[in-house]
Amino acid sequence: MKINQNGFREYDARWIFEKEIDLEGITDLGKGLGTQIINHTKKTNPRVIVGQDYRSYSEKIKKALAQGLILTGCNVEDVGLALSPMVYFAQFSLNSDAIAMITASHNENGWTGVKMGIKKGLTHAPEEMSELKEITLNKKFITGKGILKNIDNFKKIYIKDLISKNKVYKKIKAVVACGNGTAGVFAPEILRGIGCEVIELDCELDWSFPKYNPNPEDLKMLHEIAKAVKDNNADIGFGFDGDGDRCGVIDEEGNEIFSDKIGLLIARNLATKYKNSKFVVDVKSTGLYLNDQILKDNQCQTIYWKTGHSHIKRKVNIEKALAGFEKSGHFFFNKPLGYGYDDGINSAIQVCHLLNDRKKKMSELINELPITFQTPTMAPYCKDEEKYKVVDLIIKEIEKIKKENIKIDNQKITEILKVNGIRFSLEDGSWGLVRASSNKPSLVVVTESPHSNNRKKKLFEFIDNLLQKTGKVGDYDQKI
Repeated sequence: MKINQNGFREYDARWIFEKEIDLEGITDLGKGLGTQIINHTKKTNPRVIVGQDYRSYSEKIKKALAQGLILTGCNVEDVGLALSPMVYFAQFSLNSDAIAMITASHNENGWTGVKMGIKKGLTHAPEEMSELKEITLNKKFITGKGILKNIDNFKKIYIKDLISKNKVYKKIKAVVACGNGTAGVFAPEILRGIGCEVIELDCELDWSFPKYNPNPEDLKMLHEIAKAVKDNNADIGFGFDGDGDRCGVIDEEGNEIFSDKIGLLIARNLATKYKNSKFVVDVKSTGLYLNDQILKDNQCQTIYWKTGHSHIKRKVNIEKALAGFEKSGHFFFNKPLGYGYDDGINSAIQVCHLLNDRKKKMSELINELPITFQTPTMAPYCKDEEKYKVVDLIIKEIEKIKKENIKIDNQKITEILKVNGIRFSLEDGSWGLVRASSNKPSLVVVTESPHSNNRKKKLFEFIDNLLQKTGKVGDYDQKI
């Protein structure tokens, strides 16, 4: 039996299959999760929805996990090939006690993982993940006898739910790119269903991801979408990740729009309809939310919070926020727009509503926002066992620099936010972020400046210099 303890991450579990976990390890994970669900729900036979993405090995991993769940007494209901948001939706639609989705999202082929949750609309937070790790590795399992039940054609119910509430009347021509991931069997049908003309790009299922990983932050994927948008004279381009909970957006001119700015446009559109709303954004997001006049005029409040779909989801739930936006492309729409969880296709639908309501091109809407110069999300390699220590060192260095009034590109540090790593702001509103990745052995670095592209670069050079001094950081996945 093989199960690497580092696979238990902040809010989901991920391993390289067979190298770091085997099928016996997956079954033990199922027993651990089943035990945890029974302890939390106080039920002998709680109902657990399971589903899986399209990777070649995902179905056998799902079966091994289900076996573990059943051996603790859980009644497993299998919805089959699914997106993560379809499994989240199933918990509401079928009123189950918990969910488990087999996916490694956009991670390279060879990875597997599980996204799981007990309370409706939420996935495991660090406390639940620590608890699950402790139960599983120490084999503190409850024994029982559950059953397995297949739920046929649930895909149709999920698709119908999104289409029925979201018809748009402006004819929108959309490139829909799925990177050969699971979203390919959902997104084109749903967007056609709401009224879009859809041009499919890499929507055929192929678990080897022959062209690029399905990741809407991946520049290769974004460039492919941009080319297709221009070649087809489309109004918009959408890119979905491997399990369909994230969406990236390209405007009609082929320009990538970072998801935090898409979130701000959606928030502005919603603010006029839902005054006094709260929006939650992650610490990687643009600083423009804080001073946005439309949000202020409609008495809307923005809260910056920890990066990670589980963290933002919970904060949206706790604050009863209307929506949450993450720079990585996870968007969360609460009632009446959704159930609070992240659904990439619903995110694309909300962008379609924005185009429908405002009757402007996406580039025109983006040009209404103040200009900022922003890096992509950059991830330098750092070992899992060292990444949090490195972030602590960086925090101490930056706090010292602030205390001593040392300037960065002739600017003092005016504010430090430590809800997730460190985000520090300069006098002109420029900011930089360093945090540990929650699901990979790497750090996360982002900088933004409303002043100049040069200041954005200077901020990155400042951060990179601090990181290189630690001697604990390797190559970046992408770099400005």
